[in-house]
Amino acid sequence: MKQFGGLFQSADWKMEKHVPVIECADKVKASEFFPVKVTLGKEIAHPNTTEYHIRWISVYFHPDGEKFTYQIGHFEFAAHGESVEGPDKSSIYTQHEVSLSMKTGKPGVIYASALCNIHGLWQSSKEIKMS
Repeated sequence: MKQFGGLFQSADWKMEKHVPVIECADKVKASEFFPVKVTLGKEIAHPNTTEYHIRWISVYFHPDGEKFTYQIGHFEFAAHGESVEGPDKSSIYTQHEVSLSMKTGKPGVIYASALCNIHGLWQSSKEIKMS
């Protein structure tokens, strides 16, 4: 049986539209809020249709030297053009991107994961240092 972590796929986000892209400063001030943005399809657009879409993005932080990873947020995207008239007939769509602010007193790693309804789980990470 596969471990849950073995189900996640990863690649270079410049070549693969499913990989979450984490945008934030490389160095942050201890215990001060800083912005984090996570998107998909930055270089190669990911479709957002009833049949093919990103369902959610989750963001985590693992502080250096600590045992556990903290969930920062989980963001679901519920509008992909579906309607009572049929697939892709609605004018309502959500975009697979999230913005948040967080703070930490320690350096560590931000992790982002995303679920594509067709191509499964994807992940990426970004190291954060203290300035």
